[in-house]
Amino acid sequence: MKYTSYLKEDHPVVTLKVKNLGDIQIELFPEVAPNTVHQFIALVDRGFYNGLIFHRIIPSFMIQGGWGKEKLSPIKGEFTSNGFKNELRHTRGVISMARTNDPNSQTSQFFIMHDHAPHLDGNYAAFGGVLSGMDVVDKIAKSPRDNQDRPLEDIVIESAQIDLKGKQYPDPIYQ
Repeated sequence: MKYTSYLKEDHPVVTLKVKNLGDIQIELFPEVAPNTVHQFIALVDRGFYNGLIFHRIIPSFMIQGGWGKEKLSPIKGEFTSNGFKNELRHTRGVISMARTNDPNSQTSQFFIMHDHAPHLDGNYAAFGGVLSGMDVVDKIAKSPRDNQDRPLEDIVIESAQIDLKGKQYPDPIYQ
């Protein structure tokens, strides 16, 4: 894990309970991408991710989840090529926000790096790292999938819970 220098005991920690596979604990790095972290916290806090699936899996690259049917307001992408200093690299275990070609289109979809992908560095808002549960990420990445990288069987996030470590975080700023 190349992001260990970002770990701090007072950072918020999210636990994704993945049905039949186990838990993934993710530490969020508010000093790296504050508004992205605020967005993720707000969504976890209101139960947005509960019952959603990992809908895109590319072994040796990443697993992606967080797509919901609800239309959400986008936030500005906090990454270098969009004018925001974000030096967190897309190494194994890093969590980052997905987006369309519009650099300010991040809403709720996230991806967890299964392996290193330096071509993403500076182009997506990396905002945390896996503390435990990389074995679960590995199991998800090995799941059978179709030709569009969708798992053949739903991989469900039963719940997403957050420990804010006694801190409060502001609401995200939308576009």
